[in-house]
Amino acid sequence: MGTTERTDVGTVADLHASASRLTGLDNFGDGDDYIEGMGELLSAYAKDASLTPAGSKQTRGLLRSALVSRLLAEAAWNAYPQHAEVALPRPIFVTGLPRTGTTALHRLLAADPAHQGAELWLTEVPQPRPPRETWESHPIYVALRDAYGSRPDLMGMHYMGPDQVEECWRIFCQSMTSVSFECTAHIPSYSAWLAGHDWTSAYRRHRRMLQLIGLSDQDRRWVLKNPSHLFALDALLAVYPDAVIIQTHRDPRTAIASVCSLNAHAAAGWSTIFSGSVVGRTQLSLWSRGLRRFQQDRAGHDPRHFIDVRYEDFVADPMGTIEAIYDRLGVELSDQARSAMGSLHAESQRGTRKPAHRYDLATFGLTESTVDAAFDGTEGPIPGKFLV
Repeated sequence: MGTTERTDVGTVADLHASASRLTGLDNFGDGDDYIEGMGELLSAYAKDASLTPAGSKQTRGLLRSALVSRLLAEAAWNAYPQHAEVALPRPIFVTGLPRTGTTALHRLLAADPAHQGAELWLTEVPQPRPPRETWESHPIYVALRDAYGSRPDLMGMHYMGPDQVEECWRIFCQSMTSVSFECTAHIPSYSAWLAGHDWTSAYRRHRRMLQLIGLSDQDRRWVLKNPSHLFALDALLAVYPDAVIIQTHRDPRTAIASVCSLNAHAAAGWSTIFSGSVVGRTQLSLWSRGLRRFQQDRAGHDPRHFIDVRYEDFVADPMGTIEAIYDRLGVELSDQARSAMGSLHAESQRGTRKPAHRYDLATFGLTESTVDAAFDGTEGPIPGKFLV
């Protein structure tokens, strides 16, 4: 008789056991910060999320994957103790509301041969970055490539591939400290817990991950991107005290409509309640709170940490925006970098990489006035604030 595949999310203990069976490893690392976060997540999924069997299966897979990555990171750190000596001078963090040009800007900056980013597959399988020509022979790289290729509905909204530099939220998932969980499920109790949680230990793990992945590329500057940095600026700068933070800006009405659409598509069929107005209400609350928190925290830090980019300026003149950023950084934009960025931008406008996304606020029970009220006071005029 065949066995029925498990579709519930599970418990802390059996998720750990499953991750260990998959990897043959059992060292999840010191400290139990992530255990608390996982407990909060599992409780919220059980109480609030109304997951379908498919949603439970997907969620279980996500949490188990985070634990697998945690196990692999611990093993790699032990195998490469020299990672701890890797310096990460003046890393660049791109952040802002989702759907404000952060992905395109991040990928252009990462195209500079003098820079490096966190490729998606290496955030799943932590290790020193192997030579590019060997990636296609790695089974997990191939599995991720095929998995993302099977979601053409999402590619026009946010193109993803295992070889692409991607958001570093997957690294934070290892610490169970990430707003990404709130983007695909209705989990208000976890949201409340995370809002009061100190992210510093998660950023310390994030830093060690960069030291590991970039072990063979120590002469290249890191460029990271994640809208969730909005929620933890103080922790970010405590761990990366010389960081440069690029904040993107776009009309919140458009940004919220777009992120609601993206998240609803990503989690379609996973819950009986996470759709329509529930998506609208939760995402509006989440991101208005994040931007407000960032603005408040930013006021307490040296303005020289920050560079601001208006979405419309970037779309109208991508390379002009890049040149302005490099000027602010005090770094020369090399001909090699300019050529690589130009090629990447042209490629991003073709085929499956070409943006194709339609959305509106009404689908998610929102109006322009509702969004305006939620973001009231978050983007006051600051003379000379934006790059032009």
